[in-house]
Amino acid sequence: MGFDSIIALIKSQASPKAVAGMMKFGINTTNTYGVSIPALRAIAKEFRKRNHAIAQELWSSGIHEARLLASMIDDPNLVTEKQMEKWVNDFNSWDICDQCCSNLFDRTRYAYKKADEWSSRRNE
Repeated sequence: MGFDSIIALIKSQASPKAVAGMMKFGINTTNTYGVSIPALRAIAKEFRKRNHAIAQELWSSGIHEARLLASMIDDPNLVTEKQMEKWVNDFNSWDICDQCCSNLFDRTRYAYKKADEWSSRRNE
């Protein structure tokens, strides 16, 4: 499954009602389609092996669900500190932060180093 087909699949599962529900929980709904985490996990399962290249494309799309999916399929062995810093600077909602950290960042070789660095920063 390639980038274009993933984006088409995300869009096909759009739920304006779910987007409204996300707003109630303080989730930034900019560029969001309202696809559930279980639905995204089902898409991620189609990637029998992690895919760093597609994860990068998904993240760069700026689509909320694509970014969540990117954190599920990226290869933690290929993640760099530079990538982690870029993605962290792109976080615009608590759910992106939580999913990215628990799906990907905690599995990288930089996990403890970055947790220590980020916890002492003044910025969120």
